[in-house]
This record gives sequence, structure tokens and C-alpha cells, in this order.
Amino acid sequence: MSEKEGGSGGGSPQASAVTVSDVQELIRRKEEIEAQIKANDGVLESLKGVGMNEPLVDCEGYPRSDVDLHQVRTARHNIVCLQNDHKAVMKQVEEALHQLHARDKEKQPRDMAEAQEEARSRSLSQSEGLSPPQAFAKVNSISPGSPASIAGLQVEDEIVEFGSVNTQNFQLLQNIGTVVQHSEGKPLNVTVIRRGEKHRLRLVPTRWAGKGLLGCNIIPLQS
Repeated sequence: MSEKEGGSGGGSPQASAVTVSDVQELIRRKEEIEAQIKANDGVLESLKGVGMNEPLVDCEGYPRSDVDLHQVRTARHNIVCLQNDHKAVMKQVEEALHQLHARDKEKQPRDMAEAQEEARSRSLSQSEGLSPPQAFAKVNSISPGSPASIAGLQVEDEIVEFGSVNTQNFQLLQNIGTVVQHSEGKPLNVTVIRRGEKHRLRLVPTRWAGKGLLGCNIIPLQS
């Protein structure tokens, strides 16, 4: 056992976003250090119960001959190093848990908003009964890696809601284009019918490597 073995390798996880697995790894390291401290305590106990502070000289000032002095000094040195490592890891655990709790606190309002949106969508579905809403346009093509693709739109999706545009107020495709131009970088609620089922998506018109802000071709459905 050496000081190098007992040292705390690797940096603190606070340099990047902390995850639950980071905390679990820190706890594993803490337990490993505690086991090593216990093992070294056992070495001292086996040497006639010599602890961390027992004198290593006899009453006349000579080195004790009844214990292995080198083994005692090594175990004591290891324990001191390991205790320092343990203190550092405990600080990292405390900081990591604090970051996790803070992030969970920030996440709660978003989760509540998503739950409310899901409940509203479910309520709308139930109020519509068995008759699906009428679509006014259809997705004809989608470019890979585009904002439309990232949002989950698929070819042949029939659009029943695109932001503020719906079946009641849709007149021509320019209605959708106007909404897109005024919503760059902002999420739009898009509702589509896919194979008879309604899907609610969130699309963010964004400049990307391809043409336009969506990366898809939408055509009107024949009325």
C-alpha cells in the first residue's frame, strides 16, 4: 500500500454537468478509501495495538524492538494520506449533490408545464371523440438533420395545427410561411395525424445548413 494508491485520482465532476452516475462513482471512491483506512487500522491493531499516536521508542528512548517500526510508519503514513483523500471526496460528494438538487429544482416547473400540456392534449383528444380533426396540409418531403426532422415530423404527416394556423383559418401555404418567419428560434406547437393517430410535436424554426428555416416541403390538401 502506498500513498499513490490511496490518492484521489481524476478531477471533480463539477467541471461539467453532474449526473447521478457521477455521484455514485464518488460514493464508490469514498467507500473504497474507507475500506483502505480500515485495512491500515487493522495493520496497526495487529502490531500489539499500536495506534496512530503510540510512541515508537521505549522508556529509555530507544526504538522499540517488539514491533515492526517500518510497517507501523507506513501504515500511519497511508492513513494520513487516505484521510485527506476522504475529506476531498466528501467535499466533491456534497458539491455534486448540491448541483443535482439545484438542477432538479429548476426542472420541476418545466416538468409541470409539460404535464399540463399533455393533460390539455389528452383532454382535447377525448373531447374530439372518435372523429379525427380535419387536416389542411401534408408533409411532402423532409431533409435529414433539418429542424423539421429533429422535431419528429415525417413524410405523409397530415397537419391539423401549425402554430396559430389551423383548419378554420388556413387559406394558403403563405399562412404557414408567415408564422415560420415570425417564429425563428421560438417553439411552435404542430399537431399532425399519422396513420390515423394524432401526434403533438414542438418545432423550432432555425437557420441550418440547408435551405429555409424548416427543411421540409409542405403541400396543401385538396378540400
